Amino acid sequence: MRHNKKFNHLSRTASHRHAMLANMAISLIMHKRITTTLAKAKALKKYVEPLITRCKDDSTHSRRVVFRHLQNKEAIKELFGNVAAKVGDRPGGYTRIIKLGFRPGDAADMCFIELVDFDENMAKDGAKKKATRRSRRSKSAAAPADGAVAETTNAEAPAEEVAAEAPAKEEAAKAE
Repeated sequence: MRHNKKFNHLSRTASHRHAMLANMAISLIMHKRITTTLAKAKALKKYVEPLITRCKDDSTHSRRVVFRHLQNKEAIKELFGNVAAKVGDRPGGYTRIIKLGFRPGDAADMCFIELVDFDENMAKDGAKKKATRRSRRSKSAAAPADGAVAETTNAEAPAEEVAAEAPAKEEAAKAE
């Protein structure tokens, strides 16, 4: 029976597990993203999210409680400074786990664990919208790399392509 076995022991003694999770939490706070195994990432998520919740209240007591877990002054400064400013209005869910596949050596399931508000790539994707254009021509032929519209004459292209290209040119002019 598995009574009272609510967390993954990660095949380590209690002291080794606490030290490893503290070191991983410091690395996550300082670097905002780390690569690790899925089991360690899930254990780290349960370890670090209460600490991030604690950093929302910048009091001496909160700093001492978090320092008791992490034992690193630079990580405490980063946590109560930059991280607390970004997660101040978020009610929870401060970390994200992204699976990467399997490690070649031992086939362990690998993943990223990152702080949600610090991922620049996700923020950029959410901010910019893709311009959808319906055309039969390939994207590289219709829009060159410099963004200018390709100019063709009637002698170079068949009449069907010129007729199909005219609405595309009008759309590009409206977009600019």
